[in-house]
Amino acid sequence: MIEIKKYNENVYRFRVTASTGHAILESIDFSNMEDIKNSVTELQASLNERKVFERRTDHSGKFIFQLKNKDGQLIGSSLPYSSEAGMENGIKNLKTYFDTISMFPEL
Repeated sequence: MIEIKKYNENVYRFRVTASTGHAILESIDFSNMEDIKNSVTELQASLNERKVFERRTDHSGKFIFQLKNKDGQLIGSSLPYSSEAGMENGIKNLKTYFDTISMFPEL
């Protein structure tokens, strides 16, 4: 599920949540809904490229991934995972979700 929130006049963010309710990805700030739509459309075409997912370990040893567009700009980050396998499963779920939507339901 994708949830879009408006934080103020010029700040929008989206969150992708698994069917279990666990957040898979939280986006950066966008200035309008059209920018979100354009970014998601672009991501849908490039999610199978390995370079769009940057895998990392945070300072506490948790695993996270960052999602970047084809130009390397950050689009969003995962919440921390306790295992690398959990992080990889989160990436798999995100890819599956984006493959099943034709556009943002809210737009």
